[in-house]
Amino acid sequence: MDPLESIVIEPDGPVSAAVIWLHGLGASGDDFVPVVPHLGVSGVRFVFPHAPVRPVTLNGGFPMRAWYDILHMEHSPGRNHPDHIYESVDDISILIEQQVAAGVPEERIVVAGFSQGGAVALHAVVRHPRKLAGGLILSAYELLPGSREAQATAENADTPLFFGHGTHDATVPCDRGMAAAERAREAGHPVDVCTWPMAHEVCMEELHTIGAWLRDRFDG
Repeated sequence: MDPLESIVIEPDGPVSAAVIWLHGLGASGDDFVPVVPHLGVSGVRFVFPHAPVRPVTLNGGFPMRAWYDILHMEHSPGRNHPDHIYESVDDISILIEQQVAAGVPEERIVVAGFSQGGAVALHAVVRHPRKLAGGLILSAYELLPGSREAQATAENADTPLFFGHGTHDATVPCDRGMAAAERAREAGHPVDVCTWPMAHEVCMEELHTIGAWLRDRFDG
């Protein structure tokens, strides 16, 4: 597989860590590039991949950038296309390998994502075969939760996870994110959870909190 096309933001000085940040449904890698200056981190390379363009059943089959097809509205098994989920996880693994080849150890790599991208980030981190620095899950949920026990790796069993969500989110209700966070905590992950009175979005307070969390992962 060829690596996904990505926007890469390099730090001013030497690279000592990397964040691979996945956008939401219908957006692109450009979506979160503007947040980098607000995070207050140094020595970190940010990689913002573009998801493949594919028809999305929930949106009338209209082609858009999507990490996986969403088949129906109900939050129930069969809602999300499993083959696409695993293809996206493979794509993330390739991006991780790129960073390792460029000199960034896997234990200095965070996988982050918003909404659909956050769901893929969570799925990828807990199943990755080598230790990662953490997972950053924003306004998202857990994919295929029934597969976690069989597929989660010992290498990332205690990898830190951050869950951020808006309490007024009508697109991905906050309780879905909180349920994913609780399941991760029960599985043994150190979990940080923060909510803000916002909709399906990020706010400046959240970015500052994310920046502090990233500094703890890379500098702590």
